[in-house]
Amino acid sequence: MSTTATTSHTATPTTGALIGTGLLATAAASAATMTVATAGNAVGVSLDIGGAPIPVAGFGVLTAVFSLVGVAIAALLSRFARRPRRTFVRATVALTVLSLLPDVIVEAGTATRALLMLTHLVAAAIVIPAVARRLAA
Repeated sequence: MSTTATTSHTATPTTGALIGTGLLATAAASAATMTVATAGNAVGVSLDIGGAPIPVAGFGVLTAVFSLVGVAIAALLSRFARRPRRTFVRATVALTVLSLLPDVIVEAGTATRALLMLTHLVAAAIVIPAVARRLAA
C-alpha cells in the first residue's frame, strides 16, 4: 500500500510581475491624469496655481513619480509584511488622502482645486487596485 503526500502550495507573485504590473498601471495612470487635466482645461478649468500654469505633462510626470514610489512600497511590503496586500491598500489609501491636503490649501480657484483632487483620485483608482492584486493576501 502506498500513500501519496500532497502539499498545499499557494503561488506568490514574483517581484518581476509586481513591478511589471506597477509600470503598466503607472503608465495608464499618467495618461489618465493628463487626459483629465486636458479635459478640465478644455471646459474652462484653469490649470494655474499661484498665477503660474501647470503644464499638462506635469500631471503625467508627477503621477509617474509617485506611482513608482507606490510600486517600491509594494515591493518592500511583499517581502517584509505579514499581510502585504492589506498593508499596501491601507497605506496607499492613507497616502492618497494626505495627497489631497495640499490641493485644499493651494492658491487656486475652487474648480482648479477640485480638478487637482480628481487627478489624485483617478491615479489612485488605477494604481492601487492593479498593484494590490499582485500582492499576497
